[in-house]
Amino acid sequence: MVTPAFILLVRPNGFGHMRAGFTVSRRVGNAVVRNRARRRLREVARLLLPEAGVAGADHVFIARPQAQERPFDALVADARAALMKAARKVAA
Repeated sequence: MVTPAFILLVRPNGFGHMRAGFTVSRRVGNAVVRNRARRRLREVARLLLPEAGVAGADHVFIARPQAQERPFDALVADARAALMKAARKVAA
């Protein structure tokens, strides 16, 4: 099994729109590596949140060290699966 490149937390926010937040700790690497991981997660969120995000919820992406190494296509696929799972959980 592949270790996930990020953790996704989704919580209803009480507003009518969705928001996204990104957290990258020092464990991921130095400032250059952390910024690259953050930029990659931001791009994934930009691509996927309009179609697969949970309306009226906050989405928090917590980067793990694998976020910098994972191919971008795999990162997008992981995020799409995580958003679908989160949507099912919030709806239940």
